[in-house]
Amino acid sequence: MKRLLLYIAPLLLLASCSSYKYHTTKIEGTDFSQYRTYGWLPPVDSLSKSYFDNDIAQANIMETANRELEARGLTYSKDNPDLLFRYIAIVNNKNRPIYGGYPFGPWGFWGYNPWMWGPGWGLGWGYGWNRPIGQERYRAGHIIIEAKDRRTNRVIWQARGTGEVRNPEQAINKLPEVVTGVIEQLPLPVTSSR
Repeated sequence: MKRLLLYIAPLLLLASCSSYKYHTTKIEGTDFSQYRTYGWLPPVDSLSKSYFDNDIAQANIMETANRELEARGLTYSKDNPDLLFRYIAIVNNKNRPIYGGYPFGPWGFWGYNPWMWGPGWGLGWGYGWNRPIGQERYRAGHIIIEAKDRRTNRVIWQARGTGEVRNPEQAINKLPEVVTGVIEQLPLPVTSSR
């Protein structure tokens, strides 16, 4: 039983991980604690086929972003805010490799594999036998949020959340989770409960 748990636990951990990836960049040396207020620029009109160009998606993005920014001590201001935020929502087509190879044999799908999570025979992937045999197309959704210093008119921070979009309605419902993950990349600590 313990051995079975050793095999299942890592799989459950991987399954519970977010299917979105987050990336961020900023101007190094920027003191983000100097910013107290924020405002919004109009969203950038991407030339992609966007699932997010509707009132529900825009409300999910803006309401979540405002809540997350205010939890980090920023206050919304229409007049002369310190930071100007804007978002870009994109859905585009991407390609990824399809892997195949020899499913049976000493290093194949069923057989001894020293790179498994433990010794013995069982399900594993063969090193060197699995290789790309083609490409498949999929839709990738991106939510990009950037912050511009109003005084210098320079973008000082940008973060992106990216994930596969299989269903438009589900993608719109996941927007609060994605926007929260993007704003978590902002180098300002949470100062109040959300």
